[in-house]
Amino acid sequence: MNKKCLVEKVAERTGFMKKDVEVMTDALLDSIAQTLAKNEKVQFVGFGTFEVRTRAARQCKNPRTGEMIKIGATKNPAFKAGKNLKKAIETR
Repeated sequence: MNKKCLVEKVAERTGFMKKDVEVMTDALLDSIAQTLAKNEKVQFVGFGTFEVRTRAARQCKNPRTGEMIKIGATKNPAFKAGKNLKKAIETR
């Protein structure tokens, strides 16, 4: 499902106009991104938690040349599913 389909489904279920749902969806996603950028968690009880995970710096071998290269530490967004979401997926 893409954003357009999500907006359509929410508009159908709520009776709101698609334009309004799109504005709310954009605001929600932007708020999540801004919170993660501050290295804070976003938790929806029962649904799941968005968080930032840090991957340590490491050395790898370039498969083409065999040369060892350094890869710097990175921060990546992660999602951990909550109890209700896991249950909903298992029952379908």
